Amino acid sequence: MKTKQENLLNVPNALSAYRLFALPFILYAIYTANRNLFILLISINLISDILDGLIARLFNLQTEFGAKLDSVADIGTYLMAFLGMITLEKAFVSNYKVEFIILIALWIIPQLCALIKFRRFPSFHLWSYKVTGYVQGIFIFSYFTVGFYQPYFYLMLLISSLAYLEELILVLMLPQLRSNLKSIFLVSLRKLT
Repeated sequence: MKTKQENLLNVPNALSAYRLFALPFILYAIYTANRNLFILLISINLISDILDGLIARLFNLQTEFGAKLDSVADIGTYLMAFLGMITLEKAFVSNYKVEFIILIALWIIPQLCALIKFRRFPSFHLWSYKVTGYVQGIFIFSYFTVGFYQPYFYLMLLISSLAYLEELILVLMLPQLRSNLKSIFLVSLRKLT
């Protein structure tokens, strides 16, 4: 039986590839403590993350390769965002170190569990992760442009933690890693039917 060949040369994959290509430049902005360049590049990465998924869904360009590429680009962008906060905002991170440790641990644990169990990162593209991306992106952008707002920070932590826990539960319960699952509830419904 022939399998359908994926079209790898498409706009969503190009946007994900751009995000990977931008990572060394974001790292350079962090290393040189160039806050303006950091916020510009991380914002472009966050916006292109929104666009690649939207374009893929709207124009039916979703591919397994694209899901994996997007996930790797997401991981790189998250790492750069965390590194930027830790490096450029040492006092802020120090004041909220427990919160940052919890957030980073909850994000890393599902990634490590997937690497151990499946030998690759998860690419679930959960709705909760999409919401988390928006909420975190707004937090990072607003933090660097207008300042810190504590209630939103704790809202971001709560939403992020719930999304990371959903991903961890899926990694632990699934017998094989699959892409584009959307929600633990949809996975559970499929198991019931």
